[in-house]
Amino acid sequence: MLSPVSRQQLEQHLGAPLPQDPQLVLVTDLDGTLLGGSLAWRRRFYAWLAKERQRVLHVFCTGRDLQSVARVLASDASHGLAAPHLVIGDVGCTVACGVSLALVPPAMEPIEALWAGKSELLSQLLVDVPGLSPQPISVDRRLAFSYDPDSFDSALIARIEAHGVDCLISDERYFDVLPSGVNKGSTLLALLDWLQLDRQRVVTAGDTLNDLAMFETGLAGVMVGNAEPALQLRLPDLPHTYLARAQGCEGIVEGLIHFGFGYLLGDMQAEL
Repeated sequence: MLSPVSRQQLEQHLGAPLPQDPQLVLVTDLDGTLLGGSLAWRRRFYAWLAKERQRVLHVFCTGRDLQSVARVLASDASHGLAAPHLVIGDVGCTVACGVSLALVPPAMEPIEALWAGKSELLSQLLVDVPGLSPQPISVDRRLAFSYDPDSFDSALIARIEAHGVDCLISDERYFDVLPSGVNKGSTLLALLDWLQLDRQRVVTAGDTLNDLAMFETGLAGVMVGNAEPALQLRLPDLPHTYLARAQGCEGIVEGLIHFGFGYLLGDMQAEL
């Protein structure tokens, strides 16, 4: 359970103001979701996000670290992708200003406290484990590996989690070790509470198992049409999650219409 933080404490660390009374809080994964779908739909959706910045509070909720998020923003600027208002990165282990990508210390402190002392111990435990190859990341609040299910001994997960951490496998190729209880969903709920945002105005969107925690919050969720099969199998247990037919950005739009936010979408609603 993350400790209470006030909206004022958070906002004083942000490089740009947040919408005071957003009509929609849109929380999107990146790869396969906001970065997914046809280039035409991505450009259309990015232009809409930029136009509606005062009505739509946009949050990236991604497994990427901040350096990787910065690369995405730089590479996709030519397609019209603007910085979000906030970033939840590292599968829930990082909270940052979307514009400056500077960490938000009041939100980070409880996460760092849960991880304290675990990195060195777990790094030693996971050295040269078959099926795991370390990923280079710029954060010390999780361990990230490329994952080979055919080589990895799943019995090791219980040994790892005995040290007060959670293991997360997604897209059949990523293996993350996270502070216990910290994930995309837990950090998102804490952030909504800190900012005093109406949960009825929140829509999440994702495509892999590391997005499952967002869908399990009970917030409105859009599982885009290209979601990994393992995530789609969980749909019957997610009554507030909609499986879109369309992929990527087009799937997000489809989901927004499904949840009653079509009035914000202008011409895009008619194009589906």
